[in-house]
Amino acid sequence: MRNPLVTLACAAVLYGGPAEVRKADELYSQTRYKEALEAIRPHLDGRDAAAYMAAGRAAFGLRDFKQSASHFEKAAQLDPKRAEHHHWLGRALGRRAETAFPVAAPHYASKARQSFEKAVSLDPRNGEALNDLFDYYLQAPGFLGGGLDKAQSLLPKIRALDEAEYEYAQAQMQESRKEFNTAEQHLKRAAELAPKSVGRVLDVARFFARRGRFAESFAWISRAEKIAPKDPQVLYGKAQTHIEAKKDLRVAKQLLEEYLRAPLNPDLPSREEALKLLKQASSGE
Repeated sequence: MRNPLVTLACAAVLYGGPAEVRKADELYSQTRYKEALEAIRPHLDGRDAAAYMAAGRAAFGLRDFKQSASHFEKAAQLDPKRAEHHHWLGRALGRRAETAFPVAAPHYASKARQSFEKAVSLDPRNGEALNDLFDYYLQAPGFLGGGLDKAQSLLPKIRALDEAEYEYAQAQMQESRKEFNTAEQHLKRAAELAPKSVGRVLDVARFFARRGRFAESFAWISRAEKIAPKDPQVLYGKAQTHIEAKKDLRVAKQLLEEYLRAPLNPDLPSREEALKLLKQASSGE
């Protein structure tokens, strides 16, 4: 289960380095982004790449993608051989491309691709960077360096690292080609390969919801609930599907309220996204 360009797993770089960096990273992991940025800001002395990475992640969480990219760029300059620095720079630039004026978006998108490619070249086993590069190739038009052929070329590398992720990537490829039956089979195979993964089960549920097949979507959500009934992913996914199906909106509201009380982390939908869904549920009652 991935959010294109914005997957926020960062275990390789969290909780390392000086105490002030560890403190900022811990605050970040609790989605306390403003506090994390305030904690690390006094330590941005132009010498410590880890401090700039911590500041960049915090700014990213605050959706200040300009500042975030600036911090990641500084980290990459200080330690250019660290793949994570280029990977996170690509993420920030990708979000700048999504939010920029149309005239500036292609510039940021191309720089994002270059950063992802640099990260993968430095560390071919960085699965998150590889996934983000795959997503970029799959979504971006040819004049920005994207293309299905480039995405296809990454599939063997993804498979070598994670068979379930390979099946998920195959599903994305087939869905982009409108080969929906084949995409469905790949998603189900990914769930079979990772039977304890709530995310893989919810991937299938989201696929059915996108296709308007809500009964099947709820059936897969029920599978996820059996694995981890109170997992925030399950609460959010079930509420989202209720809202899209325009069914039991009061239940959706209750699920989202429970989600907002849960201890969230950067890999989950933000509180802002949950509040937006809650507003939709309230207005649809």
